[in-house]
Amino acid sequence: MPEAASAPAARATTGDSEFDRDTAVTRRAPGVYDIDLSAGWTIINAVNGGYLLAVLGRALADALPHPDPFTVSAHYLTASQPGPAVVRTDVVRTGRTLSTGQASLFQYDADGREVERIRVLASYGDLGALPDDVRTTAKPPAIPPMEQCFGPQDGPAPVPGSSAITDRLMLKLDPATLGWALGSPSGKGEMRAWFGLADGRDADPLSLLLAVDALPPTAFELGLKGWVPTVELTVHVRCRPAPGPLRVSITTRNLASGFLEEDAEVWDSADRLVAQSRQLARVRLG
Repeated sequence: MPEAASAPAARATTGDSEFDRDTAVTRRAPGVYDIDLSAGWTIINAVNGGYLLAVLGRALADALPHPDPFTVSAHYLTASQPGPAVVRTDVVRTGRTLSTGQASLFQYDADGREVERIRVLASYGDLGALPDDVRTTAKPPAIPPMEQCFGPQDGPAPVPGSSAITDRLMLKLDPATLGWALGSPSGKGEMRAWFGLADGRDADPLSLLLAVDALPPTAFELGLKGWVPTVELTVHVRCRPAPGPLRVSITTRNLASGFLEEDAEVWDSADRLVAQSRQLARVRLG
C-alpha cells in the first residue's frame, strides 16, 4: 500500500474545487453548453488536453442518462485557447447499462469563424453498479515515497507561461524519470508520479480524465524538448478511485517519424487500477 501523504491545511471537496468550477458547463439549450475555458490549465499558451477532456466529459454526463465515463475517445483537431467555448452534444444510443454520446468543442477564430477544437465519442455507465470481481496481472508502479519525489516547486524557475497548470496540481515525480530536468534524459520513455489536485480534492471518474494527460511528456526522457500536442486520446475508466493520492505511470515504446504513443495507468490508494489510456502525440524532431 502507498504511504499516506500529508493533507493540505484546507481540503476542497468534490463540487467545491477549482477543478469543478473550471470544468463547469452551463446548459444553453438541450445538448448545447457554454463554458469559459480557464487560463489556469494551460501549458505554454495551449489549454491542457486532459482538462479539455474533463470539460466535454462533464457536458456528456449531463446529456446522457448514466453518470460515469467508461470509455472516452477524443480527437484533438486544433489547439484550444483560454476563453469562451461552446460544447455541442448528441445522444447516439441509450441502453440499460451503457449510453453512448458524442460531443464537440468549438471556439471562434480571429475572423469570427467557428472552429471545432475537439471531437469526442464516449460511453457512460454507473461505476457503482459494477460487480466487485477483479482478475488482473497488472501491478502498481514502483514509485518512491512522496517525500523522496520532486515537484515543479523543487526545480529551477519555469519557462514563462508554462507553469499555470502545475499550480493547480499536486505532482511529485519519480527521480528515476527526471533525467530530462537535469540535462541527462534516460532514453527510456517513462514518466511516473504521485498525482492529485493542489487544493486536496479527492479524485473521481471525471478528474481521472485529467490525470492521464497531466504529467510531463515521456518525450522529455527520450531527449526531446518542446510542445508535444495530442492527436488522439482514449481513456478507460475502470472504477471510482479511493480517497488519497493517485500514482500515474506513462510509457512510450515507439517514437517513429515524429509521432509517439503514450500508455498510461492510474492507480489509487487502495492499489486498484482505476484508469488506463493510450494517446498518439506529435513531437518535433531535430
